[in-house]
Amino acid sequence: MGIGGCIVLFALGAIMAFATDWHVNGVNLHLVGWILMAAGLLGLITYANVFRRRRLVRRVESEEPVEERRYYE
Repeated sequence: MGIGGCIVLFALGAIMAFATDWHVNGVNLHLVGWILMAAGLLGLITYANVFRRRRLVRRVESEEPVEERRYYE
C-alpha cells in the first residue's frame, strides 16, 4: 500500500468516526473508523521509515566516485 492508500484509509476512518450517525446491528462504526485511522497512520509511518532507509542506502552507495563518460558521434 502506498502513501495514497494510507491517506485514503485515514480519511475514511475519520469520516466513519466523526461524521456519521449510522447504526448497524452488531457493528460499532465509530470503532471501525478509529481502527481504519490507526491502520492508515501505521501505514504512513511504515512507508516513511522504508522510504527513509532507501534514501540512506542510496547515500551510502553514492559516496563512491563516479566516472563521467561522454560519447560523441
